[in-house]
Amino acid sequence: MEAASTTENDAIAALIRGYGIPAGVSDEMIGADGQLRPVWRPFLQRFAKLSAEDIARRFDRGDRYLRDAGVFYRQYREADSTERDWPLSHVPVLIDEKEWTQISAGLRQRADLLEMVARDLYGPGNLVRNGMLPTELVAGNPAWLRPMVGIEPSSGHFLNFVAFELGRNPDGSWFVLGDRTEAPSGAGFALENRVATMRTFSDPFPHGTIYRLAEFFRDFRDAMQAGRSGPDTRAAILTAGIGTETYFEHAYIARYLGLMLLEGEDLVVEQGRTMVRTVSGNKPVSVLWRRMDAAFTDPLELNDKSQIGTPGLVSSIRSGHLSMFNALGTGVLQTRAFLAFLPRIARELQGQPLMLPNIATWWCGSPKERAYVQAHSDRMTIGDALAQDLPFEVDNGTVIAGRFPDGSTANIAELLAAQGPALVGQEAVSLSTTPVHEDGRLVPRPVMLRVFAARTAQGWSIMPGGYARIGPRGDATALSLRSGGSVADVWIVADRNVPTDHVTKTESQFQRARPSMLPSRAADNLYWMGRYVERAEGLIRLARAYHMRLAEAGVPDDLRVARIAKYLESSGVDLDTAVPREILGHIQHAIRCAAKVRDRFSIDGWIALRSLEEEIADARAPLPGDEAARALGLMLRGTAAFGGLVHDNMYRFVGWRFLSLGRALERAQAMTRLLADFAAPNAPEGSFDIAIEVGDSVMTHRRRYLIQTNRNTVIDLLALDHRNPRSVRYQVSTARRLVAELPDADVNGELSELARAILRVETRLAVADPATLDTDKLLSMSRSIGRVSDMLTRTYLT
Repeated sequence: MEAASTTENDAIAALIRGYGIPAGVSDEMIGADGQLRPVWRPFLQRFAKLSAEDIARRFDRGDRYLRDAGVFYRQYREADSTERDWPLSHVPVLIDEKEWTQISAGLRQRADLLEMVARDLYGPGNLVRNGMLPTELVAGNPAWLRPMVGIEPSSGHFLNFVAFELGRNPDGSWFVLGDRTEAPSGAGFALENRVATMRTFSDPFPHGTIYRLAEFFRDFRDAMQAGRSGPDTRAAILTAGIGTETYFEHAYIARYLGLMLLEGEDLVVEQGRTMVRTVSGNKPVSVLWRRMDAAFTDPLELNDKSQIGTPGLVSSIRSGHLSMFNALGTGVLQTRAFLAFLPRIARELQGQPLMLPNIATWWCGSPKERAYVQAHSDRMTIGDALAQDLPFEVDNGTVIAGRFPDGSTANIAELLAAQGPALVGQEAVSLSTTPVHEDGRLVPRPVMLRVFAARTAQGWSIMPGGYARIGPRGDATALSLRSGGSVADVWIVADRNVPTDHVTKTESQFQRARPSMLPSRAADNLYWMGRYVERAEGLIRLARAYHMRLAEAGVPDDLRVARIAKYLESSGVDLDTAVPREILGHIQHAIRCAAKVRDRFSIDGWIALRSLEEEIADARAPLPGDEAARALGLMLRGTAAFGGLVHDNMYRFVGWRFLSLGRALERAQAMTRLLADFAAPNAPEGSFDIAIEVGDSVMTHRRRYLIQTNRNTVIDLLALDHRNPRSVRYQVSTARRLVAELPDADVNGELSELARAILRVETRLAVADPATLDTDKLLSMSRSIGRVSDMLTRTYLT
């Protein structure tokens, strides 16, 4: 036993050999005494036994999960935005439970203090009146929303979900770098970091002593549900939309908690009540977890340039019909300059000092204070206090690191003149380091924690873990993801097994939840996702038929080849490349639609679409003819995989019906156009076979008709056969059944206008015969199907 222990110690010593902690800096793994912190030993004992190949395989397993789940970081540049892989640093940050208990107590105190400050700023205003906060810091702050003054939140609280950024001092104590009260991000990413890290360090790594995150989220969800104004209303998450860099997180949390994810255009205010535009009509929502900046929520009373808000939302809050988590205007609390005044406010309002101190901060609002900053500039950081999280390192009065948002730099005097009085001076700090695995060894890198607090029925709950940001080098200026930083999971470790928990904790009595409401915007995206995927598949089949005929004929002026080329070109398809670029375009359109409904769309379906996109985008340019036909055939497997997932795996909820309607109407309309061309009287020899091939019905035709293809057999099989999934009639009948299951398809025993329209198209097909269904009638049928689509859009999707 003693020999085994010696071997383990030797392995750990080899793993951390050369782990050079910078002078004057604390470390999360190595204590002030130079010894390994006890909380790290069990983890390192197992990590040290892994071979380089095993480590690489485990890290790849975690990265693969993140890619498959669609976790990415959206990086905005001047001209556009790009998506890059989520930068997970695989080694977690480990903190002992006893230490975390002290941190949690300090954060609860701080959350209560911020609530008091918010209540005063939008109520009596005593803090400003008594000189505890400068007037210009509040009144001149764009995050302080004057229309919200005097409005008492119907929930009774201004703050419901906040975040804190923490660092560790060289002496080992913790301090607060900043508060996040506007719409703090990162909680969803903390969940994904946890899943990916647990997959990386599965057996034999022990998980029983690590605190789970599920209870934290479940309790907050329950608090949201309890805050509803009535049983007929809903709670939801309000997002700025797919354009925001944290949209994935919003969608992930919505799916995880079973909440609707709404955008401003999904909402309308009617007689003071906030309503969701759904396919079943407008439905009330009374609790919104806000994940967008407050000023953009209501263009009527706040920012009139906002295009993502809902007019009248403030009036709905004012009337008491809507609870906003967090209350509008609470973003003012995260102004950096507030840190300078919180210690005194804490002593005044709470009768005790802050348990977790701030980073040393000065308000630079007066000439005297500005002079102090200039005199001590070699020890100061000047930052934009109002909104920008961009530190300015200064030396002898000159900016030496950091820039204005527009990219320019300035000396302190220019900085003060440009930014006005709302500036804050902060003492330079040295963040602690945490181990990162690089080039086969552990190296120390600077780390900052973002920790979350949620208001529940029992008071403030602190997430037992968090979201660590890690810098790639020895300074703290590159902690942001924009600057090349990475993220890590945070494990709170006990000396015993802790209870397991899950967000869907079993209730004492079985109860099926109410059917979820489907916003019209979400239905629209599901519908068009179906159409775009079907368009891509149809184009792949046509392009493959083109290249197969080209391989047979050997010349592009063969009548069959020319016929397909003309048909494709008339549809706007460019044949300059063997695999038309429009195929990738349709798939990318489908992915954009899917991205807007990530909270409602399956992960497997998302993976299938992304895999198809990668396959098309990464495929080397094949030669025209047989090689291109084979490549296109492989792409068909991707669309088939998506179709199989939709058919076999998706729950038959209203959203599935709209997705399936999109596919059915697109396939039906495309087939009528195809038949009008390739089954026309003047079509060249071989055109009937092309139609059968594109319709994926070659084998079926051989079995059903004991003769060669002719116009009647083609029309019968691809237009009128109610058993052939590729026929127009089959798809129209499918659409008619789906429409019958939509809300208000049958009102007081009468079919809706949409239901009657699709029934008329189905009836025309049911009574038609191949001989009379000529080109003009096929084109008329195509237009009728198009009108059904337009009617569906007017009825449910706008």
